[in-house]
Amino acid sequence: MVNGLDWVAMVLVIVGGLNWGLVGAFGFDLVAAIFGEMSLISRLVYILVGLAAVYLIYFATKISSQ
Repeated sequence: MVNGLDWVAMVLVIVGGLNWGLVGAFGFDLVAAIFGEMSLISRLVYILVGLAAVYLIYFATKISSQ
């Protein structure tokens, strides 16, 4: 069963993946463009995306054992 935290983590990791795709393909950092280069908010977004990725490691092991 997927709960709210699982969905939030998935959305954050998708946002992070899309952002890295833009950085790799075009050299464009969408998070920095929206919130400012290494501003407090952009750093918080990067931290949340990283935490979401760590959480999804746990989530993947949880669903794979069912």
